[in-house]
Amino acid sequence: MSRFFAIVPAAGSGSRMGAERPKQYLELAGRPMLWHALAALTRVSRIERVCVVLSPEDEWWDEFDWLPLAERLQVLRVGGPTRAGSVANALRVLAADLTAEDWVLVHDAARACITDAQVDGLIEALADDPVGGLLAQPVADTLKRSGADGRVAATVSREAMWQAQTPQMFRLGLLRQALQATPGVTDEAGAVEALGLSPRLIAADATNFKLTYPQDLALAELILRARSGA
Repeated sequence: MSRFFAIVPAAGSGSRMGAERPKQYLELAGRPMLWHALAALTRVSRIERVCVVLSPEDEWWDEFDWLPLAERLQVLRVGGPTRAGSVANALRVLAADLTAEDWVLVHDAARACITDAQVDGLIEALADDPVGGLLAQPVADTLKRSGADGRVAATVSREAMWQAQTPQMFRLGLLRQALQATPGVTDEAGAVEALGLSPRLIAADATNFKLTYPQDLALAELILRARSGA
């Protein structure tokens, strides 16, 4: 019987947020941003362990109280200079006591509004899938491609276009192979696609967005406080 584990790479600096500390540690609804993603994953009963991947030089983690999550949480200070590198390093550690057939869900630390129900739905949909897949949202807006002058060069059809989200869920053996073969990818699905495989798209919604810019914090705060009734 395959088991389920989660990896949350959190070794980046989040420079586009323009803050003095990495964005995953910025306050959001009374907690560090990273807390919300970790809390949602630890609430999913089928996930045995949630591994947060930090930079070896991380000096912020210990400023916060993670005790309420500690039972299901594992801290790995093996973060690399890229997301793919951090995930690959974490997989190497996990391979010591997991099998190649165990499932790994990789989730962005900056997708703080993920819910345990969304994660449960992803696991339910993919548990018997031969490849794996990811949460994603069908593109609703008209897409424009820009030219070098900053003007519209073309209108791109949105038909069959999806915006990738996380978690992205693949078996450990396949994901290790994919990241070793294509270490420069920006997401795990891209590495698996490079092997000639087709990950499955599982529909999510716009609340599972990635916090990238300062204005994103206010929107995420509204979502999280509305859910908690605060």
